Amino acid sequence: MIRLENISKQNGSQILYIEASASLLKGEKVGLVGPNGAGKSTLFRMIVSRELPDEGQVSVDRGVTIGYFDQDVGEMSGRSAVAEVMNGAGPVSDVAAELRTLEAAMADPDQADDMGAIIERYGEVQGRFEELDGYALEGRAREVLAGLNFSQEMMDGDVGALSGGWKMRVALARILLMRPDVMLLDEPSNHLDLESLIWLEAFLKGYEGALLMTSHDREFMNRIVAKVIEIDGGSLTTYSGDYEFYEAQRAQNEKQQQAQYERQQAMLAKEIKFIERFKARASHAAQVQSRVKKLDKIEKVEPPRRRQTILFEFRPAPRSGDDVATLKNIHKGYGARRIYDGLDFGVRRRERWCVMGVNGAGKSTLLKLVAGAAEPDEGAVSIGASVKMGYFAQHAMDLLDGDRTVFETLEDAFPQAGQGSLRTLAGCFGFSGDDAEKKCRVLSGGEKARLVMAKMLYDPPNFLVLDEPTNHLDLATKEMLITALGNFEGAMLFVSHDRRFLGALSNRVLELTPEGVHKYDGGYTEYVARTGHEAPGLHE
Repeated sequence: MIRLENISKQNGSQILYIEASASLLKGEKVGLVGPNGAGKSTLFRMIVSRELPDEGQVSVDRGVTIGYFDQDVGEMSGRSAVAEVMNGAGPVSDVAAELRTLEAAMADPDQADDMGAIIERYGEVQGRFEELDGYALEGRAREVLAGLNFSQEMMDGDVGALSGGWKMRVALARILLMRPDVMLLDEPSNHLDLESLIWLEAFLKGYEGALLMTSHDREFMNRIVAKVIEIDGGSLTTYSGDYEFYEAQRAQNEKQQQAQYERQQAMLAKEIKFIERFKARASHAAQVQSRVKKLDKIEKVEPPRRRQTILFEFRPAPRSGDDVATLKNIHKGYGARRIYDGLDFGVRRRERWCVMGVNGAGKSTLLKLVAGAAEPDEGAVSIGASVKMGYFAQHAMDLLDGDRTVFETLEDAFPQAGQGSLRTLAGCFGFSGDDAEKKCRVLSGGEKARLVMAKMLYDPPNFLVLDEPTNHLDLATKEMLITALGNFEGAMLFVSHDRRFLGALSNRVLELTPEGVHKYDGGYTEYVARTGHEAPGLHE
């Protein structure tokens, strides 16, 4: 359906592709992977002709419809969310627009002379609308929006009043409703809560067209794709299998390449030693000459390209008392909406609580109460002896001073620390070399999250309160964070929609439901096994 043939592409001084080739076949579900800046979004834009390759060609079979979701959703306002979604549903939305125009014409007395032609055209257009299942369109649009966690009020309200994250969901719903032959989804899992993510996963599994997608959610990617295309060093390599298979295969290929490289290096060293030793002796001239020619003809094995892996190790935090945080008889509401009525909850040393609950259940509110960023209406929150808290909140990224560089931000936070130690810290979180001199205002969402995390983790806390710490983080940084937090010896209270993060780091689950609060011993994996669902809003 789609073929990339020997494409080369350069952006400024950065070479993205060198004679790279790959294909997307009918019905395939493919994950596109590669480090940030490798050219994943550029590849999507070349497929939909928003950019052209410098060399080579991108060919799409005649008649193939493509739905492309990217992070740039454009302007939305003046319509309801449902109307916005229906308007982007491809051919059927054009037919619906013509029907509305014809209906207006039939009611217009000034067009009475043309009524015969208008009615005839209306019949044709109506037939086409039925053929495209147009009358079921609104129902399907509402179904998709409900899957992405829209309430009826949000569906019917002005789309312009929605936040950026919810507008992203509207843009995604448009593509899903369109059901094109090919979907190109660039980070569809961003901005989604766990329930929406699981719904989208099921939707894409049942989708019969071809799919090419990127995602920073490993579990989501792994459950959907059966083929992976990797961008690495300008070339595209295809692996048949899910994301886990790709990782294992890639590691094995690297190992084999390393072994081949080492064998060849040993052989070359031996040959060079022989040449050096005997090159001055006339009696060995023929042998030396023959070995020199042999070396010239050998195809050199390159060592495997080492991906820069970020590693962060906690310095040991001071030990806290056994009672880390205690909430007694907490009442909290916003206006008429009650969030908590008499909540009792405590965190003890070395407990790692993940907080589960549908949108609006009060997950972030709980974290704010514990962190002191919000006050209860009634009741008491107390933090235990020797507790040093690190709080990661979504709004913390907005508080960075745009005029300060990454390095200056770290210096401001830790004026006593040595330059070397702060450079190492910046490097651990992906700001090596010139990146440490970037102004905060030009940082991406992921870079801001990494900087806030670096500030929080440098002077080690023994109690971490984390509200969606994995939002905006790429797969490599997420893995680094999971590894680092796996070795963390303090207590944790966190909210995340990343199932790998939840499963790897929790040893307790607090579930917030309309019926009340439930506490589970054992982590997220045990919670799923015990309840039979992956999130509180979903019941199998």
